Order: sequence, then structure tokens, then C-alpha cells
Amino acid sequence: MRVLSYRSKGKDTYGVVSGDGVVDVGARLGGKYADLRAVLAAGALNEVKQAAEGAKPDAKLADIKYLPVIPNPDKIFMAGVNYHAHREEAGRQETEHPTIFARFAASQTGHNEPMIKPKISDRLDYEGEMAVIIGKAGRAIPKDQALSHVAGYSCYNDGSVRDWQRHTSQWIPGKNFVGTGPFGPWMVTTDEIPDPTKLTLTTRLNGEVMQNITTDLMIFDIPALINYCSTFAGLIPGDVIVSGTPGGVGFARKPPVFMKPGDVCEVEITGIGILRNTIAEG
Repeated sequence: MRVLSYRSKGKDTYGVVSGDGVVDVGARLGGKYADLRAVLAAGALNEVKQAAEGAKPDAKLADIKYLPVIPNPDKIFMAGVNYHAHREEAGRQETEHPTIFARFAASQTGHNEPMIKPKISDRLDYEGEMAVIIGKAGRAIPKDQALSHVAGYSCYNDGSVRDWQRHTSQWIPGKNFVGTGPFGPWMVTTDEIPDPTKLTLTTRLNGEVMQNITTDLMIFDIPALINYCSTFAGLIPGDVIVSGTPGGVGFARKPPVFMKPGDVCEVEITGIGILRNTIAEG
């Protein structure tokens, strides 16, 4: 099942993809759940599925405004340098534990929405990644139980303003400019992706492949990230863990490649879909 958050006719809602359209489950459930995060908190994905079964789409996908899959997560944890090729190109040493930093909900944007290059910098870089959406709360979740806490997976572009990222040893400023975190186009539920290591992630800039890797090559796999993040913070439904980018980022290329207004960046993950954004200056 592909579940998304979106705006149609001026109203924010959530629904299920059906062909080239979307079933407005939020409306069909009579506002029982305020948003997709509330659905996950109630453990109501089966209710969403039942409401959408056999229903005719309420809108065309081409006519909606995509929102970030979870517009209002309590926490967004980002895994840094989590593929060997990216660790090597970034000149980082191996670490015993995952590198984790935070992104804030206000920095996110949806599929087909502008990805914003801030006027203050010309060093906006792409980072194609896989996002993990938590469906069941837990603390210090054992690795062998971690995947049972996942609701689904999505695409993410961890747009990085590199000069601001490197002002100090703390990365948060360069990772939280408004509109630099595309998240979407939808969440694919775990019944369709039982093994997240069997996927291929590809990032394209203006049609040229910049990153391409299989997700089994993460340094710290999804269960390890869930275990680590849940141990220090605890996880609740709607939380997002973004699992890191592979090699091929723009700053490491010779010459460097940074995104400029008018560019089109796509992050594609097999079994999930394509997250597409045009770069705009803001």
C-alpha cells in the first residue's frame, strides 16, 4: 500500500494511491484521524487499507500538492556517512557507533515541490537516501525486533548547504534550511518491502546518474539504527530515521557539482518510487 499526505482543494489530508489517483481516506474516515501520524499512533493502517479498498480515486495525482510523507514528525534522525564510499570520499574515519544528527520538520518539502537553494549560499548538495517511518513505539528496541516497529519506507533527499554545514563540527545549520529536505512521494508499507536490504537507490541530477547503490551496503543497517536511536531517545509512531547517503555527492566531485535554480533532482528507490524536485532560489 502506498500512503501519502497531500493537499487538495485547499485541504490537507492523507490517502492511498490507486492507479493514477488517490483515495481520500482522511475524508472517508470522517476526520477520525487528523493526519497520517495520528493513523500510525492509533495503529490504524489496516483501517486505512479497508477504507480505500474498491474505492474510486477522489483526485488525480497530477492535481494534488504533495506534502512530506509525515509533515509533523516528533523526531527526524539522520544517519551520516553510513555507506563506505561516502565515508571515504568525505575523509571520515570509521566509527564504532552511527553518526546521528537531527533535521526539523519545517525544513522538509514534498514531491514535485521546489527544493530551495538559499540565497546566502551556492553550495546546495544532493543526498539521496531511504527513509524509515516508525509505526510502533519502543525504547532500546532489540535489533532482532526492530523491523516490527517499522510502518514503511520512503525516499528522502537530505539537501545539504555545505558551507553552513562546515561552520563548526556540528552539522545541523547546513541541514535545516527551509525547503531543503524533500520527503516522498509516499510511504510504501512493510508488507510490500519485507527486506529493506534488497533495494537499489539512485540519485539523478538533470537526468545524469550521480549516486547508485544497493541498500545492503549500509555500514549500520536499519535494525542497528533503530536500536541506537531508540536507546537514547525512544521512538514513537511517525518518527523518521533517514538512513544515510552513498558515495557520489556533489562536493566530493572534481570539479564539485552543486545544484542551481532550474536543476531537477530525482531520488529513486526500487519498490518505492521516484522523489522529484526542481531547484528554486528562495
